[in-house]
Amino acid sequence: MSHEDITLTAGDAEVTLQPGNGGRVGGLRVGGVELLRQGERFGCFPMVPWCGRIRDGRFRDGADLHQMPLNSPPHAIHGTARDGAWSVARTTTDEAVLTYDLVEPWPYQGRITQLALLTPDALTLTMSVETYDSSFPAQIGWHPWFNRNLGGEGVQLDFTPAWQEERGEDHLPTGNRVDPKPSPWDDCFGMPDGVDVTLTWPRQLELKVASREEWVVVYDEQEAAVCVEPQTGPPNGLNTLPRLVTPLEPLEASTTWSWRRL
Repeated sequence: MSHEDITLTAGDAEVTLQPGNGGRVGGLRVGGVELLRQGERFGCFPMVPWCGRIRDGRFRDGADLHQMPLNSPPHAIHGTARDGAWSVARTTTDEAVLTYDLVEPWPYQGRITQLALLTPDALTLTMSVETYDSSFPAQIGWHPWFNRNLGGEGVQLDFTPAWQEERGEDHLPTGNRVDPKPSPWDDCFGMPDGVDVTLTWPRQLELKVASREEWVVVYDEQEAAVCVEPQTGPPNGLNTLPRLVTPLEPLEASTTWSWRRL
C-alpha cells in the first residue's frame, strides 16, 4: 500500500495529503500561497479517537479504566491516529479517501475513514469511526495550523461563541461555562448552532471554518500559526461527554473551510 503524498487540485487551489504522516493535510495552497504552517507536526492533523487532552491519560468505559500513553505529561493528547500511517482507499483529481485501523495503545478495534473533497473555493473533510466489534467512547476533531501571516498583515479571528469552557490549572475544562474571554487562547468554546469561525488576512484572503459540531478549540499562543479546531466534544470529553461508537452507529463529523480573495 502506498503512503506517498497525494495532491488534489481544483481551480487555483491545491491540497497535499500525507497518508504516511498521520493522515494529515500537509498543505493548502490558494493561488500559490500556502495557508498552513509547514513541517511534519503541522499542517492539519486528524484528532481521533479523542481530541485534546485526557486527564492523566485515563478514561473509563463502564467499569473498565484505560490508560493511554502520556504524550503531553501529565496528560494524553490528540488521539493515536496522527501517529500512524493511513491507507489510501481511493483518489481522484479533487477527492481522496484515507483509512486507518485502530491499533494499540487504543484498546478497541475500529476503522477510521477520512474523506477530503476539494472545490475551487472550499475544502471539506469528513471523518467517521466505525466498529464491527465492541462499542467504545470516541471523539473526532481536526487540528489545523493556519499561518498567522501570509506576507501581509497578521490574521484576525472573528467568532461569537455562546460560552467558554473555564480552563483549570491542569489545562482541562473544569466543567464551568464562563463568558468568552479575550485572546490569547488555548481554550474550548461552545457554539451550539455549529462552529463558525472566520480568519481574515487583511487585503489578502478570508477563510471560514465551519462544522455542524458545537465545540471548537482556539489556540493562538504561538507566533507562527493559529489553530481553529472543530471537534465532537470538549477536551477530556472521553470522560465528561463521551460519544459512543457502536456496530450500528458510527461516529461521523465534518468540517468545511471556504475562502474568498479580498
